[in-house]
Amino acid sequence: MSERDKTKWLLTGGVIGPVFFIVVFLIEGWTRPGYDPVRHFVSTLSLGEPGWQQIANFLITGTLILGGAVGLRRAVRDGPGSRWGPILIGAAGVGILLAGVFVTDPAMGYPPGTPEGLPTSSSWHGAIHDWVSLVVFVGIPAAAFVFARRFRGEGSRWALYSVLSGVGMLVALVLMFVFQDWLGLMQRISVIVGFGWVAQLCLRFRREVSTAGA
Repeated sequence: MSERDKTKWLLTGGVIGPVFFIVVFLIEGWTRPGYDPVRHFVSTLSLGEPGWQQIANFLITGTLILGGAVGLRRAVRDGPGSRWGPILIGAAGVGILLAGVFVTDPAMGYPPGTPEGLPTSSSWHGAIHDWVSLVVFVGIPAAAFVFARRFRGEGSRWALYSVLSGVGMLVALVLMFVFQDWLGLMQRISVIVGFGWVAQLCLRFRREVSTAGA
């Protein structure tokens, strides 16, 4: 396999991973008994007997996004964003992986029978989960802003899309704690906006690699 083909495969994983993650948690959220996707965090799908499905979702997605970050570094060799953009996306990929390894604590009454509201204290694995999740929710917007600088220099409309994606992900994250009855909904909006940008970014550079090869 040529180096160009390896880069294309890595970037393909960077496209598939975010989409796979979104599809799985949407299906799980709507079909899991006792789970309310408007109120409950995506991460709490990792709890209970069927929790292995969301854990696997974290692990698969984190691996694919980390590979996508490697593909981005191979595709974007110089210029603004060529270093820190892939690093930040790679850090988010690692954060997603670790979020699957270190399971969150019950929250907002899920699983059924656990206390309502946000937990007042965290287990050691729940605390780690929260910290690595923060890497994801900060790393992806930061990467969007880094790449926006690159695209602005190229005069590309991708600059605006990147800025709006980064801002949108952060705003939805903040609103998640303002409207606690809509925690799950706001988090889902944040994830869809940010992960959607990562998928589109990897697809964009995959096309560039293919065009350059042709």
